[in-house]
Amino acid sequence: MTKSKNHSFSISSFAVCLALILLCVSGTALAAGRSVIPLGRTTGIKLFSGGAMVIGFPDDRTPARTAGLLPGDVITAVNGNMVETNEALSAALAALTEDEVTLTVRRNGAEMTVTVTGLLPAEWGYRLGAWVRDSMAGIGTITFVDPETGVFGALGHGVCDPDTGTLIPLENGAVMGSTVVGVIRGASGAPGQLTGEFDMTRDSGVLYANTERGVFGRLTDETVYEGAQIMETAPLDEVVPGPVELVVNAEGTDARRYDAMLIKTGASDDSGRDFILTVTDEALLKRTGGIVQGMSGSPILQNGRLIGAVTHVLVDDPTRGYGIAIDRMLEAAEEYADAA
Repeated sequence: MTKSKNHSFSISSFAVCLALILLCVSGTALAAGRSVIPLGRTTGIKLFSGGAMVIGFPDDRTPARTAGLLPGDVITAVNGNMVETNEALSAALAALTEDEVTLTVRRNGAEMTVTVTGLLPAEWGYRLGAWVRDSMAGIGTITFVDPETGVFGALGHGVCDPDTGTLIPLENGAVMGSTVVGVIRGASGAPGQLTGEFDMTRDSGVLYANTERGVFGRLTDETVYEGAQIMETAPLDEVVPGPVELVVNAEGTDARRYDAMLIKTGASDDSGRDFILTVTDEALLKRTGGIVQGMSGSPILQNGRLIGAVTHVLVDDPTRGYGIAIDRMLEAAEEYADAA
């Protein structure tokens, strides 16, 4: 692969909210009480939807909208011919000899066909009248790694398309090393964010699922977690309000522990709001202002055990935020690994 410069991205692109790839991780059993590594390091993430994902329309009267296409639909074939990228879709439309086409579409995991008529003429061929996206890239935080299998969980919530708000379908994707290069401090009404860069020329792992409980995959580069501390996890019913530590990568590639206080605990749902916490560490408050976009996935420790991950910030008070119980992330990691 030709070496290229590092790419810089705002980590906030993954602070708002990848379907499955063919990856065998059989026999993985992750459950509360399992020993894992609470990593807390950021990672570059690139994901591909395996087609052209519809993210919107110029207006409600375009051929694509009239035919019934919806935001979130992934176009995978044109007249039976597979298309995996925006460029492939454009090429297929350019080859048409009439203003009608049958599209194969993946919607909510099910495949269907949609016939679009009255395509819009263009200099290079025809247009559907839809905006599409086939990939995304950004930076997120790895919560845990299973040292026996390399299976990891990150973010504590899913990656959603910024235009549609829908969970991005994942056909394939990868992770790579990253470095935090700057911080925009959070303030009331204006969430801050970490900014970072990563080199897309070398992968350190693959992705197999994007879910409401996090992004999951398998690290193939053991140096990412080599020598890191292994820690037991704690079930939600053993977590209590009180002092906790956050493992945060707020500068460079180093993840450090910072003091925080767990204010409230209790099972909620897959929204990543099992905990409410507040940052009390003066060093972290000075650098970030509290919880900022990009810290999603940062491990939460209590009494020497991993209990969960930071997921969201309270917009009106950046010193406070929400967290997801590690139980939920471990269950999802196992569920989707078995299906991958």
